[in-house]
Amino acid sequence: MAHSHDAHAHDADALCDVAHGEAAAGAEGRALVAVFASPVAGYLLRYGADLGFRGILFEPDPGRAAAPEGFEVVTAPPADLDGTADIVLTDHHRPELAAVLHELLAHKCRWIGVMGSPRHPAPYLQALAELGATEEDIARVHRPIGLNIGSRTPPEIAVATLAGLLADRNGRPGGFAF
Repeated sequence: MAHSHDAHAHDADALCDVAHGEAAAGAEGRALVAVFASPVAGYLLRYGADLGFRGILFEPDPGRAAAPEGFEVVTAPPADLDGTADIVLTDHHRPELAAVLHELLAHKCRWIGVMGSPRHPAPYLQALAELGATEEDIARVHRPIGLNIGSRTPPEIAVATLAGLLADRNGRPGGFAF
């Protein structure tokens, strides 16, 4: 028993060091791709940077491609997407959603999700199937996303989304279950 307690104490000490800024959190190599320029995308990128994510805005419409200063903006999927990238589509009303999502599913990513209320239909799911997406690919798309904290404003939605991504990355359920 002492051994497992000592290991737990060591983990707690390491986490405490990170919380007090005495050690790095090990966040290198994580990309957060916010798809579609939107108020939520701006908050995701800004808050995500504080959490150690390398933020990228993917806006397929060059006329809308604007991100907060200091963030990469691309009009096609980033070439360096890999198994560490988390992708969040921030506007479920965009007409090109299914085509963009289909294109993103062809790339490697750790996680991909679309914002939207579970009470509203997700017509892009049928459109994905019509574009030739496999059932396995469609199953990779998370919806709804984020923790269920009753978020309503863009900053709250970004916080809930990032908290959900962190919980998923860390193998935790989110919420107050420890």
